[in-house]
Amino acid sequence: MRVLVTGGAGFIGSHVVEQLVEQGAEVVVLDSLAAHDAPPEYLPPSVDMRVADLRDEEAVRRAVGDVDAVSHQAARVGLGVDLDDVTAYVADNDAGTAVLLRALWRRSFRGRLVVASSMVVYGEGRYRCSRHGDVLAGPRLAEDLELGRFEPPCSRCGAPLSWAPVGEEAPVDPRNVYAATKVHTEQLAAVYGRESGSPVCALRYHNVYGPRMPRDTPYAGVASIFRSAVESGRAPRVFEDGGQMRDFVHVHDVARANVLALNSSWQGACNVASGQPRSVHDMARALSGCGEGADRPAPVVTGEFRLGDVRHVVASPARAAEALGFEATIGFEEGMAAFRNVPLR
Repeated sequence: MRVLVTGGAGFIGSHVVEQLVEQGAEVVVLDSLAAHDAPPEYLPPSVDMRVADLRDEEAVRRAVGDVDAVSHQAARVGLGVDLDDVTAYVADNDAGTAVLLRALWRRSFRGRLVVASSMVVYGEGRYRCSRHGDVLAGPRLAEDLELGRFEPPCSRCGAPLSWAPVGEEAPVDPRNVYAATKVHTEQLAAVYGRESGSPVCALRYHNVYGPRMPRDTPYAGVASIFRSAVESGRAPRVFEDGGQMRDFVHVHDVARANVLALNSSWQGACNVASGQPRSVHDMARALSGCGEGADRPAPVVTGEFRLGDVRHVVASPARAAEALGFEATIGFEEGMAAFRNVPLR
């Protein structure tokens, strides 16, 4: 099997490439190398490396010319700084996906298409009210957050809510520009699948961490931000009260989910998660080595907040287990202990 991996030099894409090569696949990588000075040495030497922007129509046309399947990982990631980032996100994520799909359409491609999506498409996660059952969370207001009232209220009665795992059937509710582009990526790919007959799967990654993760930038995830702080001897700064619940999943497991999806006939969305939810404070403590005698500063819970952040989003991994045969194999403690000691990119 010959597979195109867009963004194959990046954090997640490079691990997908490695696992595909290990299974005997021929791999074409299309990557702009915007985050690199040269093709990274960690890519297997057998890879057919194409350096080009995903919006380069001629380069994309050549890259898709003889492939049997596509793993679309290329994207501008993170939540951005503010709405001034909107044109860059839409250009890279929406327009880049459109160029890829048009090239596939013109080639009459009907092979397997797997696209990288994200938990951010859900907005807030799933919540239950003791009176009304499953409900939408009401908006978190700045005045409540300033007073330390971080839990979202029931949208019907205002009572406190408890979180529950969110399944793929939940409605999408993007709360930032990046999330909106991920929803659109899924929708464009689904349209392509219906029109072409190509089987399409969208993998909704939860909080991915591990080797080759980018360093602390305005676009980095919380795991990278905390890991960068620990590496430089600073205490991780934990926003709100640290009780935000997330699912932290190791990049090796995420890559394996992609390989399983490429070899599956499942069509639709699947959460890619560990099934072991932890709080943000738990993660900060794990990276600091708290309780292990490590000479690292303990996390500081600051009470700071960002109005656009969601409180809890935890995945149900049931569909991925049933549809793809995917279950995470790297536990939280094992993964975080290893992550403390790997270099960031």
